[in-house]
Amino acid sequence: MEKFLIKLQDIYNRYCELSEKLSDPAVIADTALWTKTAKDQSEISEVAQKYEEYLAVFDRLKKADEGIRGETDPDMRELFLAEISDCSEEVERLKGELKIALLPKDKNDDRNCIVEIRGGAGGDEAALFAYELYRMYLNYCERHRLKVELVDINETELGGIKEVVFNVAGKDAYKQLKFESGVHRVQRVPETESQGRVHTSTATVAVLPEAEDVEVEIKDEDIRVDVYRSSGAGGQKVNKTETAIRITHFPTGLVVTCQDERSQLKNKDKAFKVLRSRLYDFYSSQNRSAYDEHRKSLVGRGDRSERIRTYNFPQGRVTDHRIGLSLYSIDTFIMGDIEEMIEALTVAERENQLAGEE
Repeated sequence: MEKFLIKLQDIYNRYCELSEKLSDPAVIADTALWTKTAKDQSEISEVAQKYEEYLAVFDRLKKADEGIRGETDPDMRELFLAEISDCSEEVERLKGELKIALLPKDKNDDRNCIVEIRGGAGGDEAALFAYELYRMYLNYCERHRLKVELVDINETELGGIKEVVFNVAGKDAYKQLKFESGVHRVQRVPETESQGRVHTSTATVAVLPEAEDVEVEIKDEDIRVDVYRSSGAGGQKVNKTETAIRITHFPTGLVVTCQDERSQLKNKDKAFKVLRSRLYDFYSSQNRSAYDEHRKSLVGRGDRSERIRTYNFPQGRVTDHRIGLSLYSIDTFIMGDIEEMIEALTVAERENQLAGEE
């Protein structure tokens, strides 16, 4: 038996054991024990049920194989051969799915996330592209029923953004967006270009898993909270009261601002949420140099030569350079139709993990 099938049998045995426990009167009477047992069973139920399906098909294959050995009737042999063919295909499909199911899960996949977008090289054109990326993710989140909450935005007078920070909440929010981290490059003719020349600009995207309150301790003596008046592009949205918040974390040098809400308290809550996530990312990297390297791996420096993806408008093409996939649907892609790309990146990650397991 293949090694991974032995592991699956152990998981299945454990699942059956936990299922029996859930029916035990002594376990039912102990609420805490029953809850823990149900949680443990739930965590392996998907794999166990898929393995149960595999066992059923494998049993059909085995019986068909045994049946054909002594069969001389041509019609019956044909039926057995068809069953063997169907079951063999099904067994291989289920084995592939089970191998994927056994891959180690990213512990952050089911978390909410913080998304940060900043204009890179290219001046006003980069800021306009950053805004389009922001709109792209807003549309994607709306289609997938993910809730978006703006934390901070720094707009330009031409309708672009220097930077925007927002929270995304919902089922597998981080899992869906984590591959978007990096330098996004756009190639097109800007509206301000009179001679029709194609310009190249960039924007950086960072996607961070949202940290829970208990995971990151923020000591009062380690931070400074500044309150100031919020403002927008060209003096727009200026508040007469001081509601904007800036939090500086001295040990790491991280600075977070929030000026979206008219309430100082709400801005403070949002800013702390972002700070916690950045600190979680920081401490997960163990030290400053590792954090800087990790941060660089997420967003690079924003140079034109650094890119995870290119949006080429003259050719109507979006290319993800990590997996070499090009989609010729840039108009719908930039409006949030990015599911095909996300699925391809997810599959590529699984294939890399499978290759590492072999």
